[in-house]
Amino acid sequence: MSGLSSEVTLSRQPRITLRNVEMNFEQALFAQAVAKEQIIAGNTNEKAIANALKSRFDERYGRCWQCIVGSSFGSFVTHSNNHFIYFYIDDFAVLLYKSA
Repeated sequence: MSGLSSEVTLSRQPRITLRNVEMNFEQALFAQAVAKEQIIAGNTNEKAIANALKSRFDERYGRCWQCIVGSSFGSFVTHSNNHFIYFYIDDFAVLLYKSA
């Protein structure tokens, strides 16, 4: 043995399950990336995750994005055509849409 030791840290990637996607591919990937970034950073505050998604989408794609993040909620929303995604990241449901 050489006396050298190396430690390998494996970071678990959050599991994403798409439920309903009605937006372009790039936006859908961006939504998943922002949510994943929040979870990997250790953020498990639902309101903070929703704020991060809404803020980043408002900044990149124009205003009027709405976001709900939680483990249990019902919804019935009106959204602009092709501006809607609903997915799970680990145990959190994420509903992101642009209102008219």
